[in-house]
Amino acid sequence: MVTGKEPNLRRVLHAPSGYRFAASVRPLTFSPYDPCARMVEGVLWWAARTPDGPATLALRPEGDGLVAEGHGPGAGWVVEHADSVAGLRDDLTGFAELAANHPVVARLAHQQAGLRMPATGLIFPSVLRAVLEQKVTGKEAYRGYAATVRHFAEPAPGPVRLLLPPDPAAIAAAPYWVFHPFGVEQRRAETLTRAARAADRLQRCADSAQATRLLRSIPGIGPWTAAEVVRVAYGDADAVSVGDYHVPNTVAWALAGEPRGDDTRMLELLEPFRGHRGRVCRLLEAAAVQAPKFGPRAPIRSFAHF
Repeated sequence: MVTGKEPNLRRVLHAPSGYRFAASVRPLTFSPYDPCARMVEGVLWWAARTPDGPATLALRPEGDGLVAEGHGPGAGWVVEHADSVAGLRDDLTGFAELAANHPVVARLAHQQAGLRMPATGLIFPSVLRAVLEQKVTGKEAYRGYAATVRHFAEPAPGPVRLLLPPDPAAIAAAPYWVFHPFGVEQRRAETLTRAARAADRLQRCADSAQATRLLRSIPGIGPWTAAEVVRVAYGDADAVSVGDYHVPNTVAWALAGEPRGDDTRMLELLEPFRGHRGRVCRLLEAAAVQAPKFGPRAPIRSFAHF
């Protein structure tokens, strides 16, 4: 059992019937060993740099709801936003009607009815992760991410040993060769520092659409990276990761029985679910739907596409 000082603030959250806590908050952790966020005995511990200062949020199921506990100077902010972080502000308006038009989506929507999409309200941590995931394997991406976080190590408040996401100002001031030992080549490193210099403007974006436009204006950030960011920072249920190596095949297989698909075909198949296209992709991921592992290799995409 995790022990330590009493939390600064506490709030009880109501959850809808059938809500799936662990599955809903899974996008907030990179791996079970994420230095900034992890599940410990069924409790999500999430470290953040909030507008009010560093904080750690603890979220745990209790009865029919959740208990949110905050630690650190930003405890009030994370507790106030805990329902959003847990996905409890996720708006499913209209999705049931759209899902009913396709048997696979209808079935997944029923089976995964308790799945919600979290929205952290904090952009740069998602930018850091998404940029470091560009054009590499998951193992390589995590290595670069974890090493970067530990290089700029700043302990998070609270009883669990976590690190805060790096300060964008520190990232912006770092030359590209700082990231080289972490397996992050110059191009991704420079994309990251450019995004860090825009971190304050990104955080002030009023909505997902504005953030996407600003992200896409940063050299090295394309539709894939922007979608990965706004899906978690804003809970954007329509964000589709155009340019992904696997998602077009998954969508084509699940919705049309086609073992391979490109971005154009994926978007065509997802169009009937506009407003919830990213949600459909999330349902397919949560259900572990995968296209057959035969067929031509995915084409190499230009770096700017990400």
